[in-house]
Amino acid sequence: MTDGTQYVLDANVFIEAARRYYAFDLVSRFWDILIDHARNGQIQSIDRVRVELERGKDELAKWAKDKFNHAFTSTDDEDVIKSYGEVMAWVQAQSRFLDAAKAEFASSADGWLVAYAKLKGHVVITHEEPAPEAKAKVHIPDVCKVFKVDYCDTFKMLRALGVRLS
Repeated sequence: MTDGTQYVLDANVFIEAARRYYAFDLVSRFWDILIDHARNGQIQSIDRVRVELERGKDELAKWAKDKFNHAFTSTDDEDVIKSYGEVMAWVQAQSRFLDAAKAEFASSADGWLVAYAKLKGHVVITHEEPAPEAKAKVHIPDVCKVFKVDYCDTFKMLRALGVRLS
């Protein structure tokens, strides 16, 4: 049984699973579970994550396009764009981050992911860990903390959803 929490997934959730512990040929059930929970509205991602996945031109990109495309939500909404502006203003104002880290964050889906979750009250699912002293990379959990956005990893989400892969 779940509590109605909605989760928005970072690209690294899909990439790590496909390349390592939930490879399509080993644990196809994992991918079916993502689709099922996306259909019931508990799991989703954003269009900008889909773009990152499509760059791979691999089995994951094909799966995202053919089987999970319905679960990638647009970030073109005016409220999401405003939320993204707030996230990016905070990142740009942080003197601890190198300019290259700020630029990388701005060019990736990460800021959009946090902005979307902030606006919608969703939990961000990522494999990134907090790194409050980091200078060379802006870590999603650190930005989430600033904006009071909950985050966790895939395994905590699966447990919360009551998923069993056996």
